[in-house]
Amino acid sequence: MFGLTPYRKNQNGMTYDPFREMRDMERRLFDGPFDGFFSGNELAAFRTDVRDQGDKYLVEADLPGFAKEDIHLDLEGDTLTIRAERHSEYEDKEKQGNYLRCERTFGEYSRSFDVSEIERDGIKAKLDNGVLTVTLPKKQTKPVEKQSLPIE
Repeated sequence: MFGLTPYRKNQNGMTYDPFREMRDMERRLFDGPFDGFFSGNELAAFRTDVRDQGDKYLVEADLPGFAKEDIHLDLEGDTLTIRAERHSEYEDKEKQGNYLRCERTFGEYSRSFDVSEIERDGIKAKLDNGVLTVTLPKKQTKPVEKQSLPIE
């Protein structure tokens, strides 16, 4: 139950990057007292908590800054996918000034969960203060009946 498939960027430090020296110089120039606050991958795999509450599971996903319209729940087969989409503001023609540094990310982010043991009709979702709460009621299991079988 609840096999997670988070999106992760390649974090292999052994790959040659010709622009690394330039980014390092930019980081030293602009970070100053904020150095180390952001690694750049925080949003790529948004954080979730999954709790078993007996008759249901509760999934809480941190999605700060996302509008309700930009969050989608998709149920396909036995897989529930939470998708959140943030649009680029860098090309907004009405904004004045030139960017010196652009760290805010945009794109589509998703997490998927196996919901084969869930009562599909009872799934509910609520967004409050940047936290998406999805309630997943468990399927009612019938007690196993004991049956004697005749031997021929």
